[in-house]
Amino acid sequence: MRSCISELETGGITKAATVNSFGIAGVDGYKVEVEAELIFGQPSISIVGLGDAAVKEAKERLQAAFTDPVFEFPKMKVVLNLAPSNIKKSGSHFDLAMAISLLIRSDQVQVEDVSKFGFVGEVSLNAHLRPCVGILPMAMAAKEAGIKNLVVPKSNVFEASLVKGLDVYGFETLQEVCSYLEGKSSCLPAEPRCETRSEHHDLIDFSDVHGQDAIIEYILVAAAGGHNMLMIGSPGCGKSMIAKRIPSVLPSLSEDEALETTKIYSVAGLLKSRGGLILERPFRSPHHNASTNSIIGGGSNATPGEISLAHNGVLFLDEIAQFNKKSLDALRQPMEDKIVTVSRVKHINTFPCNFMLVAAMNPYPCGYYGQDQCRCTDYEVLKYRQKIFGPIVDRIDIQKYVQPVNILDLTGAIPAQRSSIELRQRVELARLFQQKRYENMENIHCNAQMTPALIKAFYVLDSEGDRLMRLAFEKFQYSARSFHKFLKVAKTFADMDESQNIRRQDVAAALMARDLDKEQMQMLVV
Repeated sequence: MRSCISELETGGITKAATVNSFGIAGVDGYKVEVEAELIFGQPSISIVGLGDAAVKEAKERLQAAFTDPVFEFPKMKVVLNLAPSNIKKSGSHFDLAMAISLLIRSDQVQVEDVSKFGFVGEVSLNAHLRPCVGILPMAMAAKEAGIKNLVVPKSNVFEASLVKGLDVYGFETLQEVCSYLEGKSSCLPAEPRCETRSEHHDLIDFSDVHGQDAIIEYILVAAAGGHNMLMIGSPGCGKSMIAKRIPSVLPSLSEDEALETTKIYSVAGLLKSRGGLILERPFRSPHHNASTNSIIGGGSNATPGEISLAHNGVLFLDEIAQFNKKSLDALRQPMEDKIVTVSRVKHINTFPCNFMLVAAMNPYPCGYYGQDQCRCTDYEVLKYRQKIFGPIVDRIDIQKYVQPVNILDLTGAIPAQRSSIELRQRVELARLFQQKRYENMENIHCNAQMTPALIKAFYVLDSEGDRLMRLAFEKFQYSARSFHKFLKVAKTFADMDESQNIRRQDVAAALMARDLDKEQMQMLVV
């Protein structure tokens, strides 16, 4: 620090110390250059660069941390800049980069080439390093920026080491970081973590579901093609029980999907054990009283919502008719585009939301359709169903009634049911059949993701199937969206039998997959 001050006193040319850190925009990281400069004047500290309250409060944490006998806070005007300065920044993870830049600028730490390092971490009042959220996307941004070494708090080492080709160093205190940078101590980079996939041995298994073989077949088709599904049935018939078991039959996450899903949970601060790669498809089930922002994403810092947390997995809306109509309407665009854009005054964040929607509802407000207990008026039924009828229900590919199970079938001798592992094999074979068909297409992994242009190029109906489809649409005048969804579901039925063409039975099964139109469809198919 003495040489720096003498240089200023003699009028020498000084240069601000610059170190690398990272910010988060949406679920992606970006490089931030933290600059430190000392200016003659009243001792003070200013942090510029559009930081939020957590960034501004760093000056108090740094001043307290520098009371350690090893360090001395400069008795000059300190200016810290977070560039680019036109982007809003939030979080306390810039503390470590600001501390290192200030120590370098005041000549308290000598580093040969600090540009090779990136620094992320919160500094406590006693100079310890605390873990922070969003380490994974920031580590990915470091690799993309060509930075080979990343310094993080020790608790974040495992998460950062998920990124291959990046040397991650974990420390517990600011003194340890400085000692390593000056070459006074050694530290080996963390070993890359090898995640192993475990088989499904959870307590939740389809072998527990009895008397619902018909609906399970449609569940498998929905899982194989990534189709949205609505289950309608009286209370206690097993809708929620079935929905909770759908992730157990979905295909395994690919490496790219696992990293993308883990990145979202890292940004949201929901990553368990601070470093485990998410290997199972997520299952999110928000309460029907949830706000629109909590489902879509938003808030003051625009955090991911339930639809983004369900990315590459299942979003289950139990009692969908009880959800706020505004929240249901907000689902329409994300269901089509697979991304959601949250706009705020000073920033815009985009989150991925490629989820499989599974919804459940009662046929009547009381739930007892066609039974003596039902006391619902026609107006109550109409008002109840108006919440989902229209654009939302048009985006749900499969709509099936779930029949109650005879209690005598449950109390007697229960035959062996197919387990989730057996059912999952059928789904994976169908997905493999689709992946071979779409292997040269970007971001297309299953039938539900096909665009209208690709549908026209890939989906071939035989003569009988084409005739049946034309009859259906001449008679009932469905929308173009419904036509494409019927084709996608029919194609998945064909894939389950590894058929290249869409056959008549596939078209018939797709038309019968929407029980809300079942009575009309039965007359046509027969």
